[in-house]
Amino acid sequence: MAENSNTIPDSTAVRVALWRALHVEVDPSPHVLEDEIGLRLVAPDDGWHSRPDMDPHFTRRFRASIVARARFIEDLVVEQAGRGVIQYVILGAGLDTLAERRPEIASGLRIFEVDQPGPQAWKRQRLIELGFGIPGWLRLVPVDFEAAGWSWWERLAGAGFDAGRPAVVASAGVSMYLTKNAIAATLRQIAALAPESTLAMTFLLPLELADPEERPGLQLAEKGARASGTPFISFFTPPEILALAREAGFREVQHVSAADLAQRYFAGRADGLRPPNNSEELLLATT
Repeated sequence: MAENSNTIPDSTAVRVALWRALHVEVDPSPHVLEDEIGLRLVAPDDGWHSRPDMDPHFTRRFRASIVARARFIEDLVVEQAGRGVIQYVILGAGLDTLAERRPEIASGLRIFEVDQPGPQAWKRQRLIELGFGIPGWLRLVPVDFEAAGWSWWERLAGAGFDAGRPAVVASAGVSMYLTKNAIAATLRQIAALAPESTLAMTFLLPLELADPEERPGLQLAEKGARASGTPFISFFTPPEILALAREAGFREVQHVSAADLAQRYFAGRADGLRPPNNSEELLLATT
């Protein structure tokens, strides 16, 4: 795997990128999301398919969840762009590849990718090495979320974000690593954006609410996150996350369940592929 000044991408971001590629490689068409650029960025060793967390059968429903949430957010961005919203903020961007996969959409936006400085520097170098470059409409905003004195909001403004204009803000696969106080503070900040701004944020349901057949995989993921030093901290029931968003000041809030995503993107598939019920779900909120 390529490195830059001893920085490497977050292991979770790598796993997500490889699962997206695995969806294209092993799941039949139609694909919910076609993303093999993340695989090119990571450039894993030839034996990556043999990794335990890449087992095609065991990871089937989890990679379905990953591509479903990405597709939902991407559809939301396209829909809002059609309404004239041109600012798109990705909190914890990781190896997101919308800018590279869909330049016909992305070039009409201002995309702000907010992430940790080291992994983002690595990604910047890889984008340059692969010939994608960093176009003017893509702003990479480094923020050390754990360091005192670093404000993602201030750095976003410094990168050219216009707080007076509406935006789409996405946060996928992040909330479980943050305290509930930090999540509430982030929600309040986003709720103060210009009217008609939209937030799409994933959240994990308590493990005991997951379907019994999914719990071993979720428990394994929780154990792996804890072992890597990034334990899962926050879980929410849908009423809890909706209440938190309302308290933060959002005008409209909605819970998008895994069943909603399955109906939208997986209905009628002959292979039965679908995301697990009652695991990672979405909050959709509007200012």
